[in-house]
Amino acid sequence: MEFACSHVVCNWRPESVEGRSGEGVTPGLGEPLRLSVKEHMYDNRIAVISRPEPGVEGQGEQSIRLKANVNVLSLSVGRLVDMSRASGIQSTQSPVKHCGRCSAALSSLSSVHNTQDTTVWQCEFCGLQNSLSSPDLRVGSKVGPKVRGAPRGRDVIYLPLQTDQDYENLEDVMVVFCVDISGSMSSTSEVSPGNAMTSPTYVSRLQSIQDALQRALSSLLQTSPHRRVAMVTFNDQVVVYGDGSGVPVSLRDWALFDSDYLRQQGKQYNTPHCIAESYQHLSLRVKELREHGATALGPAALVSVAMASRYVGSKVILCTDGRANIGLGLMEESPAPFSSPQSPYFYRQLAHEAANSGVIVSVMTFEGTDCRLAEVGLLADQTGGRVNIVSIGTVATEIQSALADNILATGVMATLLAADGVYFPYEEECNHRLVREIGNVTEAVEITFQFACKPDSVEDIMRRARLPFQLQLSFITRDQQKVTRIITEQRRVTTSSWVWAGSLNMSVLAVHCAQLCARLTMEGRVHEAQRQLTAQQNLLKDISEQRPNPKEESIYGNWISTMTTICDDLITDTQGNSKINDLQASKSTPVNVLSDEAAKVVYQMKSASSVDQSRRKRTDMVAL
Repeated sequence: MEFACSHVVCNWRPESVEGRSGEGVTPGLGEPLRLSVKEHMYDNRIAVISRPEPGVEGQGEQSIRLKANVNVLSLSVGRLVDMSRASGIQSTQSPVKHCGRCSAALSSLSSVHNTQDTTVWQCEFCGLQNSLSSPDLRVGSKVGPKVRGAPRGRDVIYLPLQTDQDYENLEDVMVVFCVDISGSMSSTSEVSPGNAMTSPTYVSRLQSIQDALQRALSSLLQTSPHRRVAMVTFNDQVVVYGDGSGVPVSLRDWALFDSDYLRQQGKQYNTPHCIAESYQHLSLRVKELREHGATALGPAALVSVAMASRYVGSKVILCTDGRANIGLGLMEESPAPFSSPQSPYFYRQLAHEAANSGVIVSVMTFEGTDCRLAEVGLLADQTGGRVNIVSIGTVATEIQSALADNILATGVMATLLAADGVYFPYEEECNHRLVREIGNVTEAVEITFQFACKPDSVEDIMRRARLPFQLQLSFITRDQQKVTRIITEQRRVTTSSWVWAGSLNMSVLAVHCAQLCARLTMEGRVHEAQRQLTAQQNLLKDISEQRPNPKEESIYGNWISTMTTICDDLITDTQGNSKINDLQASKSTPVNVLSDEAAKVVYQMKSASSVDQSRRKRTDMVAL
């Protein structure tokens, strides 16, 4: 866990106080506040002050007040679930001892004490007294090794008991190429200009895909010869080639509207050979592809996911240049600025099915086309895949990048606990326990959260020297072990809202801003996203002035600038539309007015990660 700020900033700064606190005067911490938490966009008003220099007086008297919440933490989930990096972490097969109310886990930070008849652990998160029994218990101190089965460290991996399960072949996964061969794939682009001696060279989209697939097959043959590789194509029918060695199955007409039938066909199609055995067959199938017909994208995606779902950790790489216009998931032309609920529902449900099966889906569309990427991109967004717009010249590189995204864990679930009185803004439940279903995780996955103190709890929290935080990360490894990793740490509470900008972690704040604002934008909460962007933009500016980092400033500044442009355009496009209020209340419908280019950026921002994760160090929050 990495925090943006060295302390928990819990001072509530009401609007009424803001106006008279701009001259270095901190209002009383005990000022009453009766407004609901949900009525406020920001619960902290921090003062960013210049770093004091020796011999210079009065520097701390001038400040800039920002409407930004700096209580943000980041989790590099890809690193946390990577068991190859966990050799130095304490592991145990003992069961986890949970609090009976909030489900916090007993940790080395927990304290126990005696009552008349038993020994109890008073949960540091919710205060519930939990009965414990251990002959090795010593009371009146931290748990540590004093309770039998209690963890000795603050980062503990709980492993399942060893079983005699069959060996899991980690290479026994599948890559399914789901390729559009509709008529529009015949569109050509100039790849080399002509001269006096030669004519210009043009390449069609299908030709570029064929070349990219041939390169991908050759690469897989060299790097992963035991991996299964299959191909599915679609136009006005879906053709399942599998590994290319068998008789293709064609699905057309009524079959394109029958989800159960399509799913069955995908799951039962046999793909017995690995790429080392099927390379020649698949290479020939790729060469024989010809473009014509409509775009049955939805049915093809369903068949591909069903095929891949037989092997946990598999991938589907979907390449298309047009909007689905036949079969399940079709996207009808509509003058309304928001998509009908049918197609987003289909792609959302299919994404959920893929994630539950441990399948990662990457979506690539061609530049200059309208594929409703905001909807199709749900397949990648919810499974940990990539969303990108490619050109004839870049499609091969992007496919190679998608092939490199290997799943480290599936079924990943993160439970984050903080002290009672803390809550997590922008989440459905306003309490101190947050559960986030992550699903598939690759190496680069990083998620962020912001937390805040409830107005009625500020005074109680201020009396505490430190606040506890606990991450419970449950996941299934590639070899099908069910593992739980629990990290428990604590952080000092600040008694002042004066914060030096140079002490804030720009990386954590910028990644959180990108992820949150992209999420709000896709949910239709564009005005909220715009307010967050404005606040964070000013904050990052002050951080860079105090602690310059040109590389981070350039990248993170560009993120915020790009997202700001998208939000401004959306607000301009939707002004005067009465349906915007309906969309603001719906968290399940993406904004259909997003162009494919804007949707690509938003999806990429939702999965943003820090500029250089290798340089990020895990902070020790308990050292203070």
